[in-house]
Amino acid sequence: MIQEEAVNDLLRHLDTHKSMGLDGIHPRVLRELVEELAKPLSIIYQQSWLTGEVPDDWRLANVMPIYKKGWKEDPGNYRPVSLTSVPGKIMEQFILSALTRQVQDNQGIRPSQHGFMKGRSCLTNLISFYDQVTCLVDEGKAVDVIYLDFSKAFNTVSHSILLEKLAAHGLDRCTLHWVTNWLEG
Repeated sequence: MIQEEAVNDLLRHLDTHKSMGLDGIHPRVLRELVEELAKPLSIIYQQSWLTGEVPDDWRLANVMPIYKKGWKEDPGNYRPVSLTSVPGKIMEQFILSALTRQVQDNQGIRPSQHGFMKGRSCLTNLISFYDQVTCLVDEGKAVDVIYLDFSKAFNTVSHSILLEKLAAHGLDRCTLHWVTNWLEG
């Protein structure tokens, strides 16, 4: 259930320095009109979640090349950033919250998972790894380490397998339907 108070809170904490999507709705407008917009947006979000319908405007993006480093004339030195609808991003936060809660409640994420987890980082991963290796070395055991970097790993995830795994972890029907519609566009 998406509560008006939760929408109100997210609107109040919008970063007004972020860009707007193709819908032309700037975060500053949403933040300054929070009292007027929280209720209607909560109704829209709740209806979207219940029906699994994802508005077309939330799917549209303005893709901008952002310079990383190196020679500016080399297109390989830019990464694409998709500027999407701010109201759509707020809905995504509700969906992320539901997914995170469900997966954590069912122990779908191991304690060894550090990437993309709140309160965890590369540093916490390194400390955990160091602790484990130190214990093994102190016991006189040999330690071999292999580092793997899967290029474009997120681009290769099968949507059907992902959805099957979410269903197997007991993700609620509404959220699963919404995510399915988001992925299948």
